[in-house]
Amino acid sequence: MDPISTAALAGATLAATAALQSVGEEAGRSSWTVASRLAERIRHRFAGNHEAEGALARACDSPDDEAAVGELHRVLREYMLQDSEFAQEVRRLVDESVRSAGGVGGVNAAVIKNVQVNHGKVEVAGDLNFS
Repeated sequence: MDPISTAALAGATLAATAALQSVGEEAGRSSWTVASRLAERIRHRFAGNHEAEGALARACDSPDDEAAVGELHRVLREYMLQDSEFAQEVRRLVDESVRSAGGVGGVNAAVIKNVQVNHGKVEVAGDLNFS
């Protein structure tokens, strides 16, 4: 998967689940805050585009709905491809969320199964865990 798609998938998943995050322990609170900021930034960027706003609303309303999160991923990826500054901001917030969660990032496998895979070179920075 190319870097934009990876960041868009992580961003879509974080934004969709921001409303459901628990504010229990400090790491969770920190991660939730970043996810909420990401969702708000995406909402602001999508403002005025009814298709994009709808994709975000559906994914946030039903974060377990694979089709809804997949559609948000598609729309977010398109925005990121068109706007490099926005793409960098999404990546920064995704990275910040992973760091605030103690360096442990997770992406819902049910969402990944609907993503087209790029069989090109992939570079990974940091730890990679397939457990």
